[in-house]
Amino acid sequence: MRRDLESEHQDSGTRKYAYAFDYIHREYMWRAFQPFLPREPGARALEMGCYQGEFTRTLAGAFDDLTVLEGAADLVEAARRAVPGHVRFEHSRFEDWMPPAGVLYDAVFLMHTLEHVDEPVPLLERIERWLSPAGRLFLVVPNANAPSRQIAVKMGLITHNTAVTAGEHAHGHRRTYAFDTLEHDVRLAGLDVVHRAGVMFKPMANFQIDRALEAGIVDRAYLEGCYQLGMVHPDLCASIFLLCGPGPGGLADAGNRH
Repeated sequence: MRRDLESEHQDSGTRKYAYAFDYIHREYMWRAFQPFLPREPGARALEMGCYQGEFTRTLAGAFDDLTVLEGAADLVEAARRAVPGHVRFEHSRFEDWMPPAGVLYDAVFLMHTLEHVDEPVPLLERIERWLSPAGRLFLVVPNANAPSRQIAVKMGLITHNTAVTAGEHAHGHRRTYAFDTLEHDVRLAGLDVVHRAGVMFKPMANFQIDRALEAGIVDRAYLEGCYQLGMVHPDLCASIFLLCGPGPGGLADAGNRH
């Protein structure tokens, strides 16, 4: 059955699609990306999935050549209003879209999106073909083994770490990754893992962090501590981050990519 991408990002009565913590968390993702961003002038970037353009705005400040691919028409319009005019938008399902002939990307950003995809490996295979020879895929997904999630299992709120709850499914989630399953899909798609890391130790659920911030129980210094601790314990972070490059076959065949 064809999915309704226009409805999956809508808040439900009991669960938001995006919490304040999600936006803060994106700031820390960007910090984690910094050592690996392309530095050459004219680098070409692709963002896959933009929500309302908050992170697109960050990318637009770093890349003069930025394309955004999004499946929900209302999110395309929201993001377009939020970013500079040089950003190009493509309204299409990921599975249906192809870059213009001869176009390869130096950086592809797929953040908190792969867990929504029905068939992740074929999509990763397509992205591998879209990368320039030195291109990088910045791949981030929620972590099944985050402490907040493990606590929820012990409380009986979810059945196991990698479960997809009814609320997550309504918001488009189709799986919950850990490092091993994410790396399995990446390698099956022919990509190389260049770097692996976690982004931000996560002791509480998103809504709990929001409430703690609102009440002044935790502050940005506490969140900074969580980010620093996440560097020590990547398996216990809110998100897991793989930096991927074209596989050996892709690099050898770079001149024939399409």
